[in-house]
Amino acid sequence: MQNDLGKDKIERLVFAIALPCMIAQFVNVLYSVIDRIYIGHIAEVGSLALAGIGVCGPVVTMIGAFASLIGVGGAPLCAIALGEKNHDKAKAIMSNSFILLTIVSILVVLVIYPFQEDMLYLFGATDATITYAKAYFGIYLLGTPFALLSVGMNNFINCQGYAKIGMLSVVIGAIGNIILDPIFIFVLNMDVAGAAIATVLSQLLSCIFVLTILFKKKMSVNLSIMPLNLANCLHIVKIGFTQFIIIAFDNIMIIAMNMTLKHYGGSQADLLIMANTIAQSFMLLVTMPLGGISGGTQGILSFNYGAYNVDRVKEAYKFICKVCVGFTSIMFILVWVAGKYFAYLFTSDPIVIEQSLTAIKIMTLFIIPLGLQYELVDGLTALGAVRLSLPLSFFRKGIYFIALIILPMYFGGQSAFFAESISDIIAPIVSLIVATRSIDNILQWRLQMKPIDFENE
Repeated sequence: MQNDLGKDKIERLVFAIALPCMIAQFVNVLYSVIDRIYIGHIAEVGSLALAGIGVCGPVVTMIGAFASLIGVGGAPLCAIALGEKNHDKAKAIMSNSFILLTIVSILVVLVIYPFQEDMLYLFGATDATITYAKAYFGIYLLGTPFALLSVGMNNFINCQGYAKIGMLSVVIGAIGNIILDPIFIFVLNMDVAGAAIATVLSQLLSCIFVLTILFKKKMSVNLSIMPLNLANCLHIVKIGFTQFIIIAFDNIMIIAMNMTLKHYGGSQADLLIMANTIAQSFMLLVTMPLGGISGGTQGILSFNYGAYNVDRVKEAYKFICKVCVGFTSIMFILVWVAGKYFAYLFTSDPIVIEQSLTAIKIMTLFIIPLGLQYELVDGLTALGAVRLSLPLSFFRKGIYFIALIILPMYFGGQSAFFAESISDIIAPIVSLIVATRSIDNILQWRLQMKPIDFENE
């Protein structure tokens, strides 16, 4: 069922779209979390294999940021065009996004594959974990086109109001991964390589489903192959660059964390990296669904912005902020009530569990205001205000890196975990000040661009 982005009641509309998008991203986390759970329980080598996958995780997600560069860049433009009732423009943007995703995914494989071992060493792998990291990453990399196309083009399903179908595309892949993981890892005795194969096949299923929907299902705009338009491509990349930077730098942050733990951790380096792998898995349960809410509802803001419904834009923006903060509040409570049980999913080693729980609690000290940060930035991106959203994204990353560099120098490796919580309290305060001072000017400018309807004057 398609949601009417221009007429449905805002509260109902936000929940109708945000809930499926949140669930979809929560399920999407299962790709990596389930892999890590199974890998952590491989006999004798589970802990080292888990550390190896932990090194791959941020690199894999950083590659996935290209899906957001184009998918999140194109979808708001498509929604704005639909709000303006310019279906030809919307169709051209979707087509150009599809072609760009295809080209980029192939280039990523060709550029990275020859240098994967050096890259993994650079990003935190040790001699004890490199074998497992290579076994997983080499296979996963070959499935990059399926991953980027399924995630990137799914945005064009959501931006037209078909949030439940968008959710289903992710659920299909996750269920496939849940079924295939134990078969390849344990039944076929393929260990880490089996986990990678299961993930690639699951992404292929999602990709087939998404493209079938976009090509075949009757929607406001369907996917068709049209010539590349340079202006459209540049605009897509410009809008998507903020989300790309957010995801890329989030994972550069994780990579930098692993490198810092490796450098300052001494004899406990591998233990701290294992704990970081588990803690980052929990953070994915926060940030991915949170991004599903703030990113999935961009279509509401973009469509009404395109239709000059500025009051609906303001109403939706405020309500989505409340939903995001409500979600992070629930996750904060879960940390303190059930955090240790999450660590048990990955390992039975009491030392690793204790260190992981400590890391999780430190990193989630200020996740409640993080919900505000996500929507403030994604909301500005949905309105095309990248001149604001991009600096705000960089500011949060900058705070993180400053803390990550300084803290371990004086307080040891474990203090690096505080970098996340420090950035999660300072950045939302600054973003809130900037957004509240700017939103009225942005919407007023949009009203000034509205064409005059002479027939009704």
